[in-house]
Amino acid sequence: MFESKYSKVLTVILVIVIVLIIGLLGFLAYDYYQKYVIQGDASNFVDDFEGEFSDGEATNTNNNGNTETGSLTEGLEDAESTGVSAQNKTYKGFGVLGTMKIPAIDFSYPILDKVTKKSIETSVAFLCGAGVNEPGNTVIIGHNYRNGAFFSNNKRLNIGDKIYIRDLSGRELTYNIYDKFETSQNDTSFYQRDTGGVPEVSLSTCTDDSSARLIILARAE
Repeated sequence: MFESKYSKVLTVILVIVIVLIIGLLGFLAYDYYQKYVIQGDASNFVDDFEGEFSDGEATNTNNNGNTETGSLTEGLEDAESTGVSAQNKTYKGFGVLGTMKIPAIDFSYPILDKVTKKSIETSVAFLCGAGVNEPGNTVIIGHNYRNGAFFSNNKRLNIGDKIYIRDLSGRELTYNIYDKFETSQNDTSFYQRDTGGVPEVSLSTCTDDSSARLIILARAE
């Protein structure tokens, strides 16, 4: 009789463990499904955006004028960042300032015109600064999610990797990563700095354990 009760207890425990494993696998599967939906929608938007500019209309310009996850929103609440006009270009209800591609991490997303809780659950977004492809520093933030969406893979970037940013005029600039570091969540010292009139971008996201911020600095060629 004792063995019978023991056997029943083991059976119940086994059933619970199986249910928990199935639930966990389902959760992870849904999480990664969301990633592919998010990335697929973003990539399609970027492709369509680039397709709107013919080879003759979109040119690259260098700085000499020659043709060529703590909470990320901590302290922001739902307040808007210092966004600028997106000229009626929208992505899922948010204004768009341009697009960004980072081949080293298979990144292809629109840059939204302001930071809100909802906008950075949709794509990466402009926080403050000179503006997309404008002389000076531009800060763009994005989440670091477990499923690999948004800026989750920025930790894999290295000095010398390329970032391609296209603005609403169709102009695409190539940026070279020249610095990568971690800093505190309250550090804004990299927001405003003298770039010597060269367009630069600062990409900001949380570290994997959310204890700090991972910052990527890149300068236009």
